[in-house]
Amino acid sequence: MSRAGAKLGIGTHFRLDGETVQVVEFASLATGMEVVLKDGRDRLARMSVRELLSPGRAQVIPSSAGPSAADDEDVAAVVLDRLTKKERKSLLERAEHVREMLSGYRSGSEELPRPDEPRAQYLPGLPLRARYAAKAAELGVTDRTVRRWARAFRECGEAGLVPKTARPDGGLGHADPRWVEAAVGILNEYQEESRPSVKVVLERVQARLEAQFGPQEVPLTKRTASYRWMQELERRHPTFRLSTQRNRDIADRPKGVYGKLRPTRPGEYVLMDTTRLDVFALDPVTLRWLAELTVAMDWYTRCITGIRVTPVSTKAVDAAAVLYQSYRPRPVPESWPREAVWPDHGIPREVLVDTEAVHGPITGASGPSLVPETLIVDHGKIYLSAHLTSVCHRMGISVQPARLRTGRDKPRASYCASLG
Repeated sequence: MSRAGAKLGIGTHFRLDGETVQVVEFASLATGMEVVLKDGRDRLARMSVRELLSPGRAQVIPSSAGPSAADDEDVAAVVLDRLTKKERKSLLERAEHVREMLSGYRSGSEELPRPDEPRAQYLPGLPLRARYAAKAAELGVTDRTVRRWARAFRECGEAGLVPKTARPDGGLGHADPRWVEAAVGILNEYQEESRPSVKVVLERVQARLEAQFGPQEVPLTKRTASYRWMQELERRHPTFRLSTQRNRDIADRPKGVYGKLRPTRPGEYVLMDTTRLDVFALDPVTLRWLAELTVAMDWYTRCITGIRVTPVSTKAVDAAAVLYQSYRPRPVPESWPREAVWPDHGIPREVLVDTEAVHGPITGASGPSLVPETLIVDHGKIYLSAHLTSVCHRMGISVQPARLRTGRDKPRASYCASLG
């Protein structure tokens, strides 16, 4: 955690103006701190520390490899970012107690004292042993605990005070890897089964370890530790607390890195979705009141390019009609004002010729007109029907179905349809 920085001192190397230089001396002047640099030909140069460390001028050459992904521990920024708001607040309070115990001030500096600091039991002149005992009595913990906090704070700063349950191993650092592997395997077996109890899972784990490695090969764990480890595994592989359907959805989530399509132009991706409306729309033929709304939306501009309300249920021809509206929007009614007329898609209104003075009243479309390139749909029958796919094939449109149980593949179309 503490190897993420480079030390600036005599002997530190920099890459400056294309050459490798070394710090050989520091000079404290009235104008500030300056350094003396020596290059490979023993030429000396002097410059201020601020100029040396300014972005773009020099680059430090670290003496060690620094932190890497193969390290046993993460850098402080990664460790602290894993904390929740509640855990972060608790960590900051503990860090204040440790700084007060070590320096007498909760800020860690006598230049930023609190109104009641330093308190009598934490005066900087007192022995550390007395300050340790005072802090242990104040917090209701043992003297050994506060000493461990102080040692971890000196080594890693605030990141060293992060509790074990919030670290990368999640509190499983003392668990036998064979026990963890067996427990994870059994939890995965319950993805398609009813929800078990923790006791049943622990019994199955012990039985599997004995069958795989032999009796007494894997040491038996205490009951409290087993339940604590199983509680941590529950956070990664939900099995006990959520519903069975919810656990299956979590288990089926993508294993790789999350990503998304990034449209770069109008018409590149058009999303379509259908939802049932909670409105009283009566069909005069069937006398049924159910109605469904089908929406097509251009992903780049977020414009609704097609919309259709159908009684009872939506058919493939209705979805094709919505797609047709993207090519040929409806004409503007005479009652609409001039501002409501949609100009040619992507062309500012200021560059259009004023046709009203030449050809009379303006004519136009009630929505944007574009040529879809890719149609993103779900796995509904109307979207994968022969009628719609043949229309898309004839018009040169690629049909891209979203992944099963992955609503984030087309969230905006689902949201627009639900608003209807």
